Amino acid sequence: MNVISGLAADTVSVNGVPHRQSIIVPWQGAVDTWAGSDVAALTVADFERLARMNPELVIFGSGLRLKFPSSALLRPLIERRIGLETMDTAAACRTYNVLVAEGRRAVAALLLG
Repeated sequence: MNVISGLAADTVSVNGVPHRQSIIVPWQGAVDTWAGSDVAALTVADFERLARMNPELVIFGSGLRLKFPSSALLRPLIERRIGLETMDTAAACRTYNVLVAEGRRAVAALLLG
C-alpha cells in the first residue's frame, strides 16, 4: 500500500521517497510522474491513463489552490463510472491516505506547483 508521507511546496513524499514533480499515486504499485503543474495543460489522455488503473476513485490535487479540470477531460472516468474528487493538493494527500487506510482502490493524481 502506498502512503503519502510528506508534503512541502515543491515536494511530495510517498513511502518516504521524495518526488519533486507532479505524480500519480496508486493505492498499490509504482508511483509515476504525471502531467505538468497546471490544470490548463491537462488532456483527455491524462485522465485516460488514470482510468486504465481501474480505481474506485481518483483524488485530484490541483496544486496550491482549488482548480477544476474541464468536464470534457473527465469523459474516460465518467464512462467507466470512476469517481473524481477535486481539491487542493494538501487536502488530496490527506484524503488519499484516509481512503487507502480503509482499503479503498484510490489513486491520487497530484499537481505540484
